Amino acid sequence: MVQLVGSLRKELADSLSSCKVLVVGAGGIGCELLKNLVLTGFKNIDVIDLDTIDVSNLNRQFLFQKKHVGKSKAQVAQESALQFCPSANITAYHDSIMNPDYNVEFFRKFMLVMNALDNRAARNHVNRMCLAADIPLIESGTAGYLGQVTVIKKGMTECYECQPKPAQKTFPGCTIRNTPSEPIHCIVWAKYLFNQLFGEEDADQEVSPDTADPEAAWNPEDTAARATASEQDGDIRRVSTKEWARSTGYDPVKLFNKLFKDDIMYLLTMDKLWKKRKAPAPLDWQQLENSAHPQEESPATSGLKDQQVLDVWGYCRLFRHSVETLRAQLQEKGEGAELVWDKDDPPAMDFVTAAANLRMNIFSMNMKSRFDVKSMAGNIIPAIATTNAVIAGLIVLEGLKILSGELESCRTIFLNKCPNLRKKLLVPCILDKPSPNCYVCASKPEVTVKVNVQKTTVLCLQDKILKERFGMVAPDVQIEDGKGTILISSEEGETETNNNKFLSDFGIRNGSRLQSDDFLQDYTLLINVLHTEELERDVEFEVVGEAPDKAPPPQTNQEEVNSITNGNKDSAQPSTSSKAAADDDDIMIVDSDEEVGAPSSSAAPPSATKRKHREDSETGETSTKRPRTDQSAAATAADNDDDDDIIALD
Repeated sequence: MVQLVGSLRKELADSLSSCKVLVVGAGGIGCELLKNLVLTGFKNIDVIDLDTIDVSNLNRQFLFQKKHVGKSKAQVAQESALQFCPSANITAYHDSIMNPDYNVEFFRKFMLVMNALDNRAARNHVNRMCLAADIPLIESGTAGYLGQVTVIKKGMTECYECQPKPAQKTFPGCTIRNTPSEPIHCIVWAKYLFNQLFGEEDADQEVSPDTADPEAAWNPEDTAARATASEQDGDIRRVSTKEWARSTGYDPVKLFNKLFKDDIMYLLTMDKLWKKRKAPAPLDWQQLENSAHPQEESPATSGLKDQQVLDVWGYCRLFRHSVETLRAQLQEKGEGAELVWDKDDPPAMDFVTAAANLRMNIFSMNMKSRFDVKSMAGNIIPAIATTNAVIAGLIVLEGLKILSGELESCRTIFLNKCPNLRKKLLVPCILDKPSPNCYVCASKPEVTVKVNVQKTTVLCLQDKILKERFGMVAPDVQIEDGKGTILISSEEGETETNNNKFLSDFGIRNGSRLQSDDFLQDYTLLINVLHTEELERDVEFEVVGEAPDKAPPPQTNQEEVNSITNGNKDSAQPSTSSKAAADDDDIMIVDSDEEVGAPSSSAAPPSATKRKHREDSETGETSTKRPRTDQSAAATAADNDDDDDIIALD
């Protein structure tokens, strides 16, 4: 007779009490998971999370209470979970899993790793660490009512990076600065304006009119006389936005007239921009104030305050109030202080709401409520506690299979919003085999990258290609030139003098090969370089879809180079990691905030197609698994009756 300990076989129960597991993330899923683990019988648990508790977490992260706001999620989760099982041994780390201290040897201490993360960079990193340590990883995510759990095991299943994730959506800088056509353009502009005025200035986040806009095709010298920007209020061509704002003492009215009157009148001088578009209409503070009715000072609108859409003068007053509040915060912090934009900081959110709506009005768009602006600015999708609970339960069930030695019975499981034709909410599917072309888990990872070697710097290769696009933490790069030339070293100070030099300065040309090693991740990537001079504006590099069987032959003359640069364009978009600024003038609208952008429709195409993308609920990213069966399609075998993949986390 089989001996049971509770609902588990004795052998399995003993295994749970002795094995050591790692939980990465202590948010919505992480809290439910920790509670499930201790109640199931797991005794040795390490949990790591860099975040602190915010008030907005309390509606679904039930290990936290109001008194815990501001404290470490990992440490409070540890304390709360121990109340369920005081005999458990839980170790909490208030730290980033990407810290070099958590190396391959650290991961090898565990029998199982369970991800409860909120961004792609950390997911990629844990995926690689588990591959290097040969430890099973359970990945999971939720997006509103949708959820997913999958198992990753080296050599047996697809890794997290086997299927390419589409680049997060970006907009050209000239669209944001000159010709916004959607509310999100105005919201991103307002967030950048916050940084330009109160935060850390970034040249890639400029908000003033873009005179280099190729569509304008104007001559500033000829048309400057028509620009009626106030000399008294400053001129975007003479000083930075922050310098000028400081010189006025952050006067709200002067700021208003510069941003929403003078800059717009300057835009109007770019005639060609408005031949096929409706021209913007500048706003003037004094005129708006004179035309405002007395009763508008305190409008009595029904409904929740955050869901009200104010009139133009209402947003003018909100702008003035938020600037005054933020100015006071800066003064309180002292000389040289900077503020950080946070969607949960009321003055910061008021500023973005007001500035974005005023710009929407100028460009003839319907204005949005504070709730709507916050949802887009913070990339928020409603997080549902019951979805987190279901997914956390499924994680534990998959973990029990692994610890029972039944890895072959593990499945990717999708949680649907509505029952499918078989009346199932939970749909399992067989785990896919590793992709032979994966640039992470293939036996010899290899990629091909298109760059202009005469314009791409070593620093760009390091930060934007290796770290952002390919998820490396501390890469070392060697040129395969027969000399073993070291291009980039992870040792501080060794190759910093190379940073601002171009790749061509080191003899790198079309057909060159670079070997990049990340000691922390125990990961080596071979990079084939394709020189091109025909990248689109604001695009610094492109990744070719498939790694070649062998490196392309070096080209020795310009005609041969052109024959390659004129090739296909079926490559990925440039990196837009949530941890870094967008490339050049590209403006990233996906943050690594705790919650994300609008959920995709519950409808999906028939299961005849192989792959479909779904947005990540935390980072706006997408991942690629089998599509869910359409309600109108004929029922298919359970293994093919899949939901969209949602590698996303609350």
